[in-house]
Amino acid sequence: MKKIFLIALLLVPTSMMAQQDKDASAGEQSLFEKVMKMEKKQDNFHFLLNMNNSFDVNQGDGRFENAKFNMRQLRIEAKGNINETFSFRWRQRLNRNNSPAPDGIDNMPSSSIDVAGIGVKVSDAFSMFLGKQCAAYGGIEFDLNPIEIYEYSDMVDNMSNFLTGANFQFQLNPNHQLQLQILDSRSASMNDMYGAGYEQSKVPLVYTVNWNGNFGGVFNTRWSYSIMSQARGHQSHYLALGNELTINNFDAFFDVMYMREGIDREGIVSSIVGNNAAGGHQNDAEYLSLVMKAQYRFSPQWNFFVKGMLENEGFSKANGNIRKGKYRTAYGYLAGLEFYPLKNSNLHFFLTYVGRHYSYTDKAKAYGADDYSTNRISLGYIWQLPMF
Repeated sequence: MKKIFLIALLLVPTSMMAQQDKDASAGEQSLFEKVMKMEKKQDNFHFLLNMNNSFDVNQGDGRFENAKFNMRQLRIEAKGNINETFSFRWRQRLNRNNSPAPDGIDNMPSSSIDVAGIGVKVSDAFSMFLGKQCAAYGGIEFDLNPIEIYEYSDMVDNMSNFLTGANFQFQLNPNHQLQLQILDSRSASMNDMYGAGYEQSKVPLVYTVNWNGNFGGVFNTRWSYSIMSQARGHQSHYLALGNELTINNFDAFFDVMYMREGIDREGIVSSIVGNNAAGGHQNDAEYLSLVMKAQYRFSPQWNFFVKGMLENEGFSKANGNIRKGKYRTAYGYLAGLEFYPLKNSNLHFFLTYVGRHYSYTDKAKAYGADDYSTNRISLGYIWQLPMF
């Protein structure tokens, strides 16, 4: 076991990501067990390799752009239980820039680190996770392992989700959980996050309350509200409502996400109109994102899904020459077929289509924006491979 742990450390770049995502490899025999032909007797250490690899054919506005292989996700992960009270988890993206984040307030060595911390189980009703982790935002899709997502909404794709702090979990009863989380509001410098012209907050924190509900295993909720101190005099408010319906082999979810920001943290609408006079992101950005997915496991080995996304992006207030209102509507439409060749394994091959269309209002077109569309067909595989 010590040798395995040393190998894991050697794989970490020397210059140096808690998302509560579901463990797809649960119950699957690890590669070590298969090779050594032995059964693992303890739950002290798990070593995982998360992969999403595909061959993509890309089009823009109906014209062929390129065809290439793409390792979309490659994350290494170690986790386990020390005893009944203490656990640990670490996850890092191997295909992301590992350079240190300059002036990061959490003193983390690299932005490629998703999770690094310890869990403490005080009782069956109360536990906590301390360290770098994923924000406990609501939304069903947000809670999934990133390797399972073929295309995120613009809002989630541009959010900074992995931050350092503490998460307190209260198990109200077997079906309902409440989480209270306090995190640093950023992991990079003010200039890197927001641009010039803003004064740093003395208490740069984000506070989140999250409710996870289970109603008879048929209807699940993952709702949250967050308030974030971005800079002195500027706050962000984020509401996320995730709702999931499961009936036999059919599963569907509907996520509603609304964000009103003192400073445009995502930078989407600022990229349309340009930075403010001081050189920073614009103020009073507003985002609404609706995501719906339905899937049907029509046989033990085959799964079919469709997914739609609708997002409105703009400003909640007028500011100088910038008018209040919507500047862009983003549409997303996906369909795919997944094949699971092995029993008791999360390995699956996929064939997917991903379409996006961006429609700009007259307010945005006054700044030179123009409508455009993209299309992608991907053939590949996803595997949360249990190494040990």
